[in-house]
Amino acid sequence: MSLKTSPLYLPSRRPATITRRSFMQTSLAACSATAVGLVSASRAATASPVKGGHFRFGFGHGSTTDVLDPGKVLNGLLSATHYAVTNTLTEVDTDGALIPKLATEWDATPDAKTWVFKLRQGVEFHDGKTLTVEDVIASINHHRGEGSTSSAKSIVNAITTLRADGTDRVVIELSGGDADFPFKLSSFNFPIYAAREDGSLAFEEGVGVGAYRLVNFEPGVRADFEKNPNYWNEARGHFDSAELISIKDVTARTNALRTGAVDAIDRVELKTANLLKETDGIVVHEVEGKTHYTFPMHTNAAPFNDRHVRMAVKLGLDREAMLKTILFGHGQIGNDTPINAAYPFFNAELEQRSYDPDKAKWHLKQAGHDSLDLTLSASDAAFAGAVDAAVLYKEQARDAGLNITVVREPTDGYWSDVWMKKPWCACYWPGYATPDSIFTQAYAAGASWNDTFWDNGRFNELLVAARSELDQTRRADLYGEMQTLVRDDGGTVVPFFANDVFAVSEKVGTGALSNNYEVDGRLFLERWWLNDA
Repeated sequence: MSLKTSPLYLPSRRPATITRRSFMQTSLAACSATAVGLVSASRAATASPVKGGHFRFGFGHGSTTDVLDPGKVLNGLLSATHYAVTNTLTEVDTDGALIPKLATEWDATPDAKTWVFKLRQGVEFHDGKTLTVEDVIASINHHRGEGSTSSAKSIVNAITTLRADGTDRVVIELSGGDADFPFKLSSFNFPIYAAREDGSLAFEEGVGVGAYRLVNFEPGVRADFEKNPNYWNEARGHFDSAELISIKDVTARTNALRTGAVDAIDRVELKTANLLKETDGIVVHEVEGKTHYTFPMHTNAAPFNDRHVRMAVKLGLDREAMLKTILFGHGQIGNDTPINAAYPFFNAELEQRSYDPDKAKWHLKQAGHDSLDLTLSASDAAFAGAVDAAVLYKEQARDAGLNITVVREPTDGYWSDVWMKKPWCACYWPGYATPDSIFTQAYAAGASWNDTFWDNGRFNELLVAARSELDQTRRADLYGEMQTLVRDDGGTVVPFFANDVFAVSEKVGTGALSNNYEVDGRLFLERWWLNDA
């Protein structure tokens, strides 16, 4: 059955695009239209791209432990690198629609258990090798197997069969229906690299099929690119060359933009964002979306293995005060679930959790504590202001009987040495295309990025059921219950959702901006251009 005629999908609004299914409670396109409403009106959304020039981006990411392994993409600099040097099968466009990339079309059986992807023909790797179905199979298999340590393993666990059908089609059979499966293959975890003769994946040198060749990669320092003259998509990849530079200190990053050392930066310092907006030659973009900051607790070890302790920690946080103090209003308060109104199937009936020290003390009593000493690890590598947020949390939680010691961790190596290693820490999550994507990677039992090690049997059952449920009302009920379980039983504290605030030189053209992940879906090297090139 073709998805273009399947009742699972809405009609396309432009040629060669496939949009969200009709049973989605709220279309991603509508969500995106709302989410980008905060984007600065001064940007030239309809300007025509200009070819040429050298582009430099200052990233508040990067670690000396970074590797090019698609299964270990731990920060934005790495995901932007993969998106620059190669392609995924599908892409989430700026309006939330799923569009073809290396797959020109895809079909599914009515139960969404078998998917067939037709590959784009004539695509070449940077070394001249032609893209084949074997490359796609190797790129997906890289995350599979008992020995896999890939963060995407929880996504591919459902694959029972992966095979070629001729020279231009890949067939993927799943253990259960998954109506969102093509969206998952747009993730930075699934870039397509070449297969070796033994079926393993040759990703180490960054030789892909993308708009740019990787000419230099220094972990935690920089990545340098040059234009791929043979890129199949002439409408993308406008720069002659580009740099991604790790500048984790926000003051240094801002000064680099002010002085012209870089052309764009992410993670603008929010307390000075308005001042930066007034700077001649600089445009600040703000996109409301799905990015959220968290404080995950390890639920598999004391004291966080006690639900009452987890509830006390959640009730000991004044979210409104933290939003005002840390994000300076550039966001929305969270409710201890990763799903907000930008997602389909958002549970708007879920009661907003509020600051309640007395109730927190009651929960501590139920756990057998009059007070509790806790250690919270934080670093601005997690998000800008994370250390300040942890200190504010400490002050707020004191009245709830929680005595928090804040440990300021080094920025370098934070994601390899602190996150998922220390029992309570600061973290951030970018937006994902669908609720299933974030739930599968971060909340499912055994998921590689389940940073709370949470294992709730009812949630796991609902997650599988919701993937293949075709009734709109029933699916909304399933995702609604899952959000309730995460909020009330899970180990993640979600104080707020942060607007994506980044800044560019006025000479940078962007067009419409996506709220998928951060900084235009981290596809800015493909999409943006220099007006004065």
